[in-house]
Amino acid sequence: MMNVDELRDGVEAQQWFHQIDLGHGIITPGPDDSAAKLVDAEFPVDLTGKSVLDIGTFDGFFAFEAERRGAARVVAADRFIWEAGPWSKAAFDFAHAALNSRVEAVVMSIEEMTPELLGTFDLVIFMGILYHAPDPLGYLRVCHSMCNNEGLAIVETHCDANDYNRPAMVFYPGTTLNDDPTNYWGPNRQAVDAMLVEVGFASLYHPPLADSGRYTVHAHVASGRGNEIPVPTVLEPIDTVRTRAATLARAGRALVANIRRRGRNR
Repeated sequence: MMNVDELRDGVEAQQWFHQIDLGHGIITPGPDDSAAKLVDAEFPVDLTGKSVLDIGTFDGFFAFEAERRGAARVVAADRFIWEAGPWSKAAFDFAHAALNSRVEAVVMSIEEMTPELLGTFDLVIFMGILYHAPDPLGYLRVCHSMCNNEGLAIVETHCDANDYNRPAMVFYPGTTLNDDPTNYWGPNRQAVDAMLVEVGFASLYHPPLADSGRYTVHAHVASGRGNEIPVPTVLEPIDTVRTRAATLARAGRALVANIRRRGRNR
């Protein structure tokens, strides 16, 4: 284990995004309020014996937290952050060593992930990734495929257009969102739910909104609660989601038909 001076020197030498408690009162100075996200996302308090995949792990905060909460196997996967400047894997590696962690680090993008390569998991963490996805639906399909039959995915994302009463996404060309060219999409909450249903998740739970610009969903592979991970038990039945989606689809078709009639009558 590192002593206090080694921890301080190592922390100062790295560029951080997450705020990771390394012990001895030392917390990495990232801009992300990582601990608050655990509360907002209602992250499972007890993961004893569970398997966890953290997609887009960055500095590894959620992976290390899952390990701390008892997970038997944790895989932390990233490629974009670990291989694209100005970031690197160095901060993750330092935290991993400082915590004497057993988390498995895998340099892999979500496009490369398959159950054959990594296995399937009780919990898939997909937080802060969806709006960076060139193919949001495709990324969510991968999330679903990486869950086991009783699995849970925690999906957290930036959202937009929530005043539009249909599943929709805003596209951000160039650097229009936060001066970041990797911010592609702002899905509304209905779009996130509809895509999760489309890729095969059977029941959804929505933690209370802590930030109107962010959205978190617990997506279960099985209907009902579907697993033994301690999560809130208020789940939205899949039939409710499908009924809402069908109602919106009918309204959309009626709107299109009305526009076409108006065009013919001009």
